Amino acid sequence: METNLSPGQPVRRTILVVDDFDDTRLLLKTWLEKKGFNVVEAENGSQAVAAAQCLNPDLIIMDIEMPELDGLAATRKIRSMKELHSVPVVAVSAYGAEQFRAHALAAGCSEYVSTPFEPDHLEKVIRSFLP
Repeated sequence: METNLSPGQPVRRTILVVDDFDDTRLLLKTWLEKKGFNVVEAENGSQAVAAAQCLNPDLIIMDIEMPELDGLAATRKIRSMKELHSVPVVAVSAYGAEQFRAHALAAGCSEYVSTPFEPDHLEKVIRSFLP
């Protein structure tokens, strides 16, 4: 397999950002690319499942409340696929109550970050899965 990397150059990891708000996706994409990640976007859970199957990303940042297929249902579908079972899914949502965190973790999310969040906190969570 041929790569365009120079010897010793680190491989850029791919993060799938899933959110129904264009501005949120753009903000996360811009920030993550500055941190050295490749970013792919999906605007709902159905697109997230399809993109995850095609790309096998290194990590998924998943909004919870979305039309068509919400983030928890999308996470359950992703977790049911053998090749994606171990991909970290970080739920990001405005729902800050502990019960929402519990629902996200029960659905298969690896971590839960409530918004608004400090970028340093999200980066710490991401780096815990992608050192």
